[in-house]
Amino acid sequence: MGIRKTNFFNNKSKLIMLLAAFLLLFSIAYAHLEEEVPEAIGEEKIGIEDYIKTTSLNYLFVASIMILVLVLFSLFYKEKEKIKLFLFLGIVAPAIIATAYLAGSTIYLNAVSQTKGPVHWHADYEIWDCNEKIELIKPKGLTNRIGNPLFHDHGDSRIHVEGVVADKRRVDLHMFFETVGGYLDSSMLRIPTDEGVVEIKNSDLCNGEEGKLQAFLYRVKNPEESKKWVFEQLKVKNFPNYILAPYSNIPPGDCIIIEFGKEKEKTDKMCETYKAAMQRGDLNGG
Repeated sequence: MGIRKTNFFNNKSKLIMLLAAFLLLFSIAYAHLEEEVPEAIGEEKIGIEDYIKTTSLNYLFVASIMILVLVLFSLFYKEKEKIKLFLFLGIVAPAIIATAYLAGSTIYLNAVSQTKGPVHWHADYEIWDCNEKIELIKPKGLTNRIGNPLFHDHGDSRIHVEGVVADKRRVDLHMFFETVGGYLDSSMLRIPTDEGVVEIKNSDLCNGEEGKLQAFLYRVKNPEESKKWVFEQLKVKNFPNYILAPYSNIPPGDCIIIEFGKEKEKTDKMCETYKAAMQRGDLNGG
């Protein structure tokens, strides 16, 4: 009788310890999520899509830890028949909750986003500092990108927008340079390169004269007429707020030239993709 009572209390202690660990993991995760909630949606640099992705990953992580703890417990707990319902619910419930949150947040984000779902947009760009071409630092690591999953460069002088865009203002030129570790406004450009950070600003000298930061856009006027495209070149006045055209291929996607030098109305620089399309006869204009 004494032995049975001892086993009962031992089992009960193990169960209480397991529940305490379970609740501790949940409270830590919940506290971490609560820290992110108040500021995230209102800040300029953190959008609703980033918040949802972050919380989704957090919930998946916590669910995985909970399931792992219970699986390990079931392997070492000899009398698991007595608590098999608890183990079953403890493993299944976190998986269902995390999956439901992930699915629900994805549906919600698609519904409230300005793009109404994921997009895949591209724009080629070139940066010229007094006739010297400047290139963004090359990516390293498995992701092969500079930036984040939504907004990045793969080392190909191409802006990539890949995912759900909740607010199109978050994929303008200003945000692109912030995302890749630089900065852009109407009077200054900062960009990380393989040789270090390059900073260009109005009133710097170019060939002995004060230069100005400018941006020029090659835009296809008839994107629906495949391989019979006609482009125009525009000088973009408010270029930090420019949002690239919603096309995957270039052309008809944009070619953006950011150039520092003497102020002018047109540029003689052009993206290689536009040059190649002109050589093939797919693109004309001027």
